[in-house]
Amino acid sequence: MKANIGISENHLKAVAEKLQVVLADEQVLYTKTRNYHWNVVGDNFSEMHIFFEKQYDELAEIVDEVAERIRMLGHYSTGRLVDFLKLTNLLEPEYSNVQSEQIKNLLDDHETIIRHLRELITEFAEKQKDLGSSDFVTGLLRQHEKMAWMLRSYLDK
Repeated sequence: MKANIGISENHLKAVAEKLQVVLADEQVLYTKTRNYHWNVVGDNFSEMHIFFEKQYDELAEIVDEVAERIRMLGHYSTGRLVDFLKLTNLLEPEYSNVQSEQIKNLLDDHETIIRHLRELITEFAEKQKDLGSSDFVTGLLRQHEKMAWMLRSYLDK
């Protein structure tokens, strides 16, 4: 059944398509963070293992919220890894167990997502007339800004 929420079907479709990219970015970042959690090494192993776990737990919730937002708009969410890799704005670097590289890679990804979300806030509100989705991505933006700040703090030593 189509969503009858006061937004045209064309606008709902456009928002859902943009959110599919956000979903792909979130899933790739989740997987990368989980990988670093598994493969972190160093004299602060325990701290970083827990730190990465907290971040991927938060990202897992974000992934679910984005997928559910797409469904709320009356569209199906992408769910195959091959599709995520086609849609994502993020890159997958070679494996690394160097903490500073891991943190920098994750920070770069969060900042890429932040820049993309900033564009979507205005687009969803003004072009697609979807204030709910604009507000939704504003919330995602705040979450990513906080995670980026935490990652950045490890690099500013």
